[in-house]
Amino acid sequence: MIVITKPEVTEERINEIAGHILRAGVQPHVSRGTDRTVIGIIGQADPALAEHLRSMKDVENVIKISKSYKLASRDFHPDDTVIDIKGVKIGGDNLVVMGGPCAVESPRQIDEIARLVKNAGGQVLRGGAFKPRTGPYSFQGIGVEGLVMMAEAGRKHGLLTITEVMTPEYVDICAEHADILQVGTRNMQNFDLLRKLGSIQTPVLLKRGFSATYDEFLNAAEYILAGGNPNVMLCERGIRTFESYTRNTLDLAAIPVLQSLSHLPVISDPSHGTGRRELIEPMAKASVAAGANGLIIEMHTDPDNSSTGDGVQSLFPDQFAALLKDLEKLAEVVGKRFNTVKEPQEAFAVWTR
Repeated sequence: MIVITKPEVTEERINEIAGHILRAGVQPHVSRGTDRTVIGIIGQADPALAEHLRSMKDVENVIKISKSYKLASRDFHPDDTVIDIKGVKIGGDNLVVMGGPCAVESPRQIDEIARLVKNAGGQVLRGGAFKPRTGPYSFQGIGVEGLVMMAEAGRKHGLLTITEVMTPEYVDICAEHADILQVGTRNMQNFDLLRKLGSIQTPVLLKRGFSATYDEFLNAAEYILAGGNPNVMLCERGIRTFESYTRNTLDLAAIPVLQSLSHLPVISDPSHGTGRRELIEPMAKASVAAGANGLIIEMHTDPDNSSTGDGVQSLFPDQFAALLKDLEKLAEVVGKRFNTVKEPQEAFAVWTR
């Protein structure tokens, strides 16, 4: 259930109400909105508690919440969550772009791509050091060495970094080198991993499972939030349908639906969502038009020879730069702020297809 306080209630009074809830044997979770303060109650509360709270001074209403996910629900947290990572804000009316290769291959490769991501106006460098693959003989990533390479490239070019973490054992080492940890679609319900991510404060990008419902997706996020880590982003990356023309079916409806159900930032992945280079641009723009708080896009200087074999879903650097220029214009139309770095076009002159 949630307790909605009256307007202009004092901080002291909020603490008194929260203390009363705590003494009843359940956990209070205070969320301060622009107009109201909401106190969520986590745990099995005595039915009599609701009536008692409703009669208390400065309490406007007490509402029972039927959703199995509490902390991820917009009912518990009416205002959008904005995650601030070293000055880069993700959520609310901010638009962030994460770009880079599917996997880190070499220091030279990731450094050059980081330069191009920065010059295009991206804020986050993406790259996998550990790669979960469908087949056991496919490229699996270069491990911790790749984490170090990407961290160095990010620092050099002033970019945040994001990388995928696959097991609880690698959470700490990945968090040491990356600014954001990504949970891939195959691990969305790896509950041991989610619990471990809940025990740290490093922001997490949680990708939707390719067959997951919205309810299952938000319950996965709840595991991280319940562990104490409030810095969670949801990522729509395409779901499995009967259609085989695209790698997956990007569920654009998920963006506004998730934003209505939850306060967490929603990121779209048009690269995995389509698996086709020519579809990334239109689906990226459609995602922003649908209200996405950000995009994660694969970009490579030599997609045809990438080690992962995912080059078909990677943009060339000039395509990536052109897309970000268009997104800057689109952001104004949909009420988003996209703070790209203005660089001269000559920045791409040293790169040719």
